[in-house]
Amino acid sequence: IRTDKAREKRLKDAGFPYMATIDEFDFGFQTSVSRRQMQQLTELSWLEGAYNIMFLGPPGVGKTHLSISLGLAAIDAGYNVFFAPMEQLILWLKTEAISSRSKKQLLRLYKANLVILDEVGFQPISRQEANMFFGLINRLYQQTSIILTSNHGFEDWGEFVGDPVIASAMLDRLMHKCELFNLTGDSYRLKHRERILQD
Repeated sequence: IRTDKAREKRLKDAGFPYMATIDEFDFGFQTSVSRRQMQQLTELSWLEGAYNIMFLGPPGVGKTHLSISLGLAAIDAGYNVFFAPMEQLILWLKTEAISSRSKKQLLRLYKANLVILDEVGFQPISRQEANMFFGLINRLYQQTSIILTSNHGFEDWGEFVGDPVIASAMLDRLMHKCELFNLTGDSYRLKHRERILQD
């Protein structure tokens, strides 16, 4: 029972927006990643070496689903996981000095074995925010595994970060030890949208 309680706490602390597992993922629809690759990643040996995983691709191709399912596997294995949408993360970084909630969330992030950064680049960030974000990446570098999802290819990072030098320093650290997946195809949500009106 005690282990269940500990798992529940890890799950709550992770802050996932929803639950998603590898078994629920439609590999028939999203063929740029295989079930075998994902199952290999759920063995989690990469976490011990502080390797990163990046899922790049347009909205709706399964990046967040795959990230959460690997996060859940890590929680089941006893690791601490922290999920942060990019927009939220930037807000915490900017208000850390004045908000105890932001400070608390960032402390939790720094203590995690795995940090999932979702939707990086969805909205452009200012030079000051880019510096803060770089500081975070630098602090986690070689210490903590990061799973990052982005709808931008690397060539666009300079643009949304607002500074090509910061962008390349960031990517340099993220890519040093990293498994990269470029997910392609149509949006699963659009293809499988649930309609209100029937024809």
